[in-house]
This record gives sequence, structure tokens and C-alpha cells, in this order.
Amino acid sequence: MATEAATHASRAAPARRSGSGPLDAVLPVAVIVAILVVLWYVAAVALNAGIVRDGFERAGTAYTTEDLVAATLSHDRPLLPAPHQILVELKKTVIDVDPTSKRSLVYHGWVTLSSTLLGFVMGTILGIVLAVLIVHMRSLDKSLMPWIISSQTIPILAIAPIVIVVLGSIGLRGLVPKAIISTYLCFFPVTIGMVKGLTSPDVLSLDLMRTYSASKAQTFWKLRLPASVPFLFASLKVAIAIAIVGAIVAELPTGAQAGIGARLLSGSYYGQTVQIWAALFVAAALAASLVALVGLAERVTLKAMGARR
Repeated sequence: MATEAATHASRAAPARRSGSGPLDAVLPVAVIVAILVVLWYVAAVALNAGIVRDGFERAGTAYTTEDLVAATLSHDRPLLPAPHQILVELKKTVIDVDPTSKRSLVYHGWVTLSSTLLGFVMGTILGIVLAVLIVHMRSLDKSLMPWIISSQTIPILAIAPIVIVVLGSIGLRGLVPKAIISTYLCFFPVTIGMVKGLTSPDVLSLDLMRTYSASKAQTFWKLRLPASVPFLFASLKVAIAIAIVGAIVAELPTGAQAGIGARLLSGSYYGQTVQIWAALFVAAALAASLVALVGLAERVTLKAMGARR
């Protein structure tokens, strides 16, 4: 009886450990965030101390260490804004203003999001088409793939102004040129991921399809395409994140009046570092939300396909 009780207890212990509550998942993240916030405040004080000290000395004002620390965390144009300054700026530009106002980061975020989504869709379609052609035409694998890889060695900051100017000369302005920059960045991971996914079925599976006298189209739809779905979604997560980078970079050389890139540009012109950091936080939130949506679509799709997660 004692042996049976001990065996039952040993089996129950892992079950209790595996059934961890929400706190066990949240606590490690909260601790890391708290440590980063503390380090951020320390860095803000250290970096801003020089300009604050110079200001006190020029004004001939006596100051204590407490005065110095307080001033570094409330400076109008700090080298590194404190977290609470960014939160205040986000409240002013996200919550306290009309979303349709040009002072609203919601408005600027929507402008960037529009070109991001258009570029992402075009890049995804282009990447899938190229991958299908490369897999089914051996000559393209040898001739086209090296050029696709080489295209990503060109810095986007160098090619974006050229593309914007050339497209503007033929009358293409606004959303489309920015979307094309996003397309240029995000088609590459989709192409590589889909090529890997379409060629992932093993030799035995391909031989089995030949045994059934399956055509190339049947092999594609019933074997290669389903096998490529996990690879596709992994690539889409990367593509959607860099698509928003492409849209922001495309807004910089155009002198755009709207968009996250325009907000960053105006902040750099006038030395508004708090405005720059708030725009960066909005861009990061957009990217994280888009990646999460792609992850949700992945779970729904794989569940519909009968995959076990």
C-alpha cells in the first residue's frame, strides 16, 4: 500500500507542476520588464546629466544631487527620455487628441499601416509565385535564386530614394511607392520560406505520389502546398515585421507630411527626442500586433488542417 501511494504521489507531482497558473507565465516577463525600466532610468540620468549640469552652471544656480536627478528626468529635450516622459507623450498624441488630427499618432500610424499592408500583400504574392516557379523549373533555381539573394545586399536606405524619385517622375506618388519599398523587403523571406517548404516533402512521399500516377499539379496541391504551410507562416511573421520598416524608411526621403516616418523626421529636425521615441513605440506596437495577427492566422489554419499543437 505504501508503495502504491508513493507511486501515485510521484505521478501526481508532475501533473501539479505542469498545471501552472497565469502568474507563473507573467511573473518572469514582469521581472525582466522591471529590470529594463530601472536600467533605462539609470541610463537617462547618466546621459542627461551633462546637459543639465551645463544649464545649471550657465544660469549660476546652485544645485544638489536630487535637483540634478530630477532635472535629468524632466528635461524638455533630453538625449534619452525617461519612460514616464514617453508615456506622457503617448497620452498626449494617442488619447488626448482626435484620431484624425495630424498631431495624432493614431493618424500617422494608420498612414504607415496602409502602405505596410499593401506592400505585405504584394510581397507575399510575389514571393509565393517566385517560389513555385523556382521549385518547378530547375533553370530558375540556378539563374533566378542568386539574383533574389543578391537583391537583399543593397541597403534599403540607398535604394528607397531612387525608387521614390523614379516612380514620382512617372506619376506614381503617395501610397504605392511606399508599398513597393515594403514589397522589396518582404518578398525575400516569403520566397526563401516557400522554396524550403515546397521542397520539404521527403523522397518516400514523392515516390508514393508517383506510384499513384499523380500529376505535378496533384502533387503540388495535395503534398507540396500543405507541407509548406508552416514554413509560409514562419516567413510571413518575418515579412510583416520588415514590411513596416520598409514603409517607414520610404517615408523619410519623400518629406512626407504623414506617417510614422514623417513623425520621426520632424522630431529629428526640431530636436524633439521624446516625440521620436513615442513614434518608435507606436511603430513597435504596430509590428508586434501584426506579427500576433499572423500567428493567430497560423493557429487557425493549422487547426483547420488537422495539425496537433
